[in-house]
Amino acid sequence: MIRPGICSVTFRALDSAALVEVSAQAGLECIEWSGDAHVRPSDLDEAHSVRALTQRAGLDVASYGSYLRFDGTDEDGANAAVIETALAMGAPRVRVWAGSRDSADVDAEERALIVDRIRAFVDRAAATGLEVGLEFHGRTLTDEVSSTERLLTEVDREALRTYWQPHQGMEQAQAVLALRRVLPRVSTIHVFSWWPMAERLPLGERADLWREVFTMLAAEGTDRDALLEFVPGDDPRVLARETATLRELITAGARAARGGDPR
Repeated sequence: MIRPGICSVTFRALDSAALVEVSAQAGLECIEWSGDAHVRPSDLDEAHSVRALTQRAGLDVASYGSYLRFDGTDEDGANAAVIETALAMGAPRVRVWAGSRDSADVDAEERALIVDRIRAFVDRAAATGLEVGLEFHGRTLTDEVSSTERLLTEVDREALRTYWQPHQGMEQAQAVLALRRVLPRVSTIHVFSWWPMAERLPLGERADLWREVFTMLAAEGTDRDALLEFVPGDDPRVLARETATLRELITAGARAARGGDPR
């Protein structure tokens, strides 16, 4: 099952109650709550509040979108705060970032430090029942697929997974190949339509890419979340349209995986 949802960071300007309301009205099923826009680490009152708001609307908390990067100071305090907040909101997963620089610019010593810190965090999170997912993003050790595969191997923990999204400016064939290579370890898909670089288009403008993606996901068969992350103009008024497109693409992918016409 591929579950359609949204990242709360999509609408930074909305408060939590308004975001839950527009998400439910659009027909989404889950929310990844952001750690820099809606639920700050250690804000347990807000974590409990968004959990209740989300559940009352018939939605699930998909994950806690943290901004841990494992290349700063006070790692222990930051790690503990993120885990405590994720548990308070009832999140099954925490999203983290692998550093702040492109993999080619990180020397062996720095990479080893980031790997050790991620491994320690994953062990700590897993002890509480939380899964950890790597943001698949430029200017991190997951900026390209070979480094992502290497990182997952280096950390060597079953509780560590990765997210996936098409990297900025990446052609369809390259994006799909990257997904195919990490597919067994992918927990979550961030869904948006940027092209040719950071221009935010309606999701349907890259329908061919997303039909291929959802066909691959359906054929593989693992339950995953597909979370809308950006919409044109950051406009809540287009969410219903974007959600309808997302559902159509998920359905088309499932149909294609069964041998039908994806269109």
